[in-house]
Amino acid sequence: MEQLIGTGVALITPFREDLSVDVEALERVVEHNIQGGVDYLVVLGTTAESATLSQAEKQLVVDVVVRANAGRLPLVLGVGGNNTMAVVNELKTLDLSDFDAILSVSPYYNKPTQEGIYQHFKLISEASPIPIVLYNVPSRTGSNMLPATTLRLAHDFTNIIAIKEACGDAVQIDNIIKGKPEGFLVISGDDSTALATVLSGGAGVISVLGQGLPSLFSDMIKFGLEGNVKEAYAIHHKLSPLMSQIFEEGNPAGIKSIFQSKGISRATVRLPLVEATSVLKDKIVASLGQLDKAHV
Repeated sequence: MEQLIGTGVALITPFREDLSVDVEALERVVEHNIQGGVDYLVVLGTTAESATLSQAEKQLVVDVVVRANAGRLPLVLGVGGNNTMAVVNELKTLDLSDFDAILSVSPYYNKPTQEGIYQHFKLISEASPIPIVLYNVPSRTGSNMLPATTLRLAHDFTNIIAIKEACGDAVQIDNIIKGKPEGFLVISGDDSTALATVLSGGAGVISVLGQGLPSLFSDMIKFGLEGNVKEAYAIHHKLSPLMSQIFEEGNPAGIKSIFQSKGISRATVRLPLVEATSVLKDKIVASLGQLDKAHV
């Protein structure tokens, strides 16, 4: 799955003022990222506020992204949940012909054991007609998929080809990189640790900030993959304030304020999330201004 090496971005779902899906803005977001040089697009991840979208809205988002992308970049679709059989049944009915892989989160809220996590992904592996990227994000799920479980899955199922690892633990990430089978990709799920993961042997990132600043973020990851550490860290240090700021009031409130400042989409989010405060928006605009002055 070389097409998933580099910078992927977890696309937002733009909304109009009345909270309906803004199709034209979503098309602009897709084009912004393609022109900015990202390597692939992730559709209906957490950043897309997929938990607040109806089934019809999810299909609309998929249709818009597929049409706007027009086959230019690989596509990954978020398909996951904490009801294993519901995910399995969804995989049996979805049209995945336009997608290169699915991204499936470790079950949230239920807090399964490691064996429960393994059995969950075993059934998903058996049901999925396309490759699977595991997603470990303990801060959201309430449980941590440990390296032993990740590696067991990676070795046991050939269609489990990668993990988006957002544990925030460098030792855990290093243990996966050291023990993974050849060709298995370790993809960072944290913007702030993406470069460190790449320099440790990771394959890249699925980024939130990257969709707002695709050219800069992609350059940072490319430099890291090429071993140009000085150049990569020069960009990392300049992006570092925004990496923190966009998550200060929850995701995707922060990244949506970047798109608003660029005139691409509104900053509107759906409850239970709320739009970024004016204080945070001002901080983000100031940080963007510093980037512009730096002429990176």
